[in-house]
Amino acid sequence: MFGTQAQKEASNGFALRRRAYWLTSATSTAGATTITSIPKKPSTLSVKFEDMYGFTAEGNIDDVNVLNEVRERVREQGRVWCGLEASKGANWYLQTQISSNGEGISVASLKLSKLTNTITLKRLVRKGIPPVLRPNVWLSVSGAAKKRSTVPESYYDDLIRATEGKVTPATRQIDHDLPRTFPSHPWLDSPEGQASLRRVLVGYSFRDSDVGYCQYYFIYPNVHDLIAVHFALTFRIAAHLEAMEFDVSLVATEWFLCLFAKSVPSETTLRVWDILFNEGAKVLFHVALAIFKVAFDKIGSMTANTITKERKKQEPAVMAELDQRQRRLNTLNTNG
Repeated sequence: MFGTQAQKEASNGFALRRRAYWLTSATSTAGATTITSIPKKPSTLSVKFEDMYGFTAEGNIDDVNVLNEVRERVREQGRVWCGLEASKGANWYLQTQISSNGEGISVASLKLSKLTNTITLKRLVRKGIPPVLRPNVWLSVSGAAKKRSTVPESYYDDLIRATEGKVTPATRQIDHDLPRTFPSHPWLDSPEGQASLRRVLVGYSFRDSDVGYCQYYFIYPNVHDLIAVHFALTFRIAAHLEAMEFDVSLVATEWFLCLFAKSVPSETTLRVWDILFNEGAKVLFHVALAIFKVAFDKIGSMTANTITKERKKQEPAVMAELDQRQRRLNTLNTNG
């Protein structure tokens, strides 16, 4: 999506909460109680609290303490980025000219300073982008800023005005899904937040009608195959899953289609997205394999070529399933 308004709407509700994770409630096994001090056995308590981005989480006191440690690490990383801005100049990361996902740009043609910035950026992104810088950094490393520069500044507003009031199968599905999209977040659960999210989703569904809404074109390989390829010297994980007759797609489908947004804490999700925008989809497979590694000490590497080959292998089956889903959706819309 192009335009500053789209960028504002996409990030408006997720500003960093600059405070500790405060408890909003606490429940013991005996019933409701009030926390006045850290108990000796925190595992006996279930507490609700907000994370840095306003999402409601639930866990025990140990979880609260861990998240406060994460918050402090995020602050430390922010200080590192601020130090680089002081030495390299504001928005230095916008000066990098090559992408870590390797799209045919010649490294040899770059000046040493730009190459150094790119290497530095990759290392920093892997450690996490400070929340306040994410909108600009994501726009830059993903290539969206470059695409946005090719259209008028009013592109997004014009698109929203042109699609206002129009009803399609995509808009009906969007309206159906909005109330259940992260209801635990106060902004997304508000009329303003839902209206803002709807404009972005509807606008994109018209801009790219081939994708539309919820018509995923992310071709992912069979996870059993990936595990077997990755752990070429030992097939214990793949064999164990097969022996248990466990369908990995039951969990892996949501991982890939939702980009882990519903599977891990919000800060972890955003860390994955940091790398996704800078290095490409391979990080999604790295994370999936890390979850499945179980007793292995090192996750190793997963090349883009391996992922591409596995995608090609699974593409006919995935496309057939998408086509079947589309036909079912069309039937429902016609009958409705």
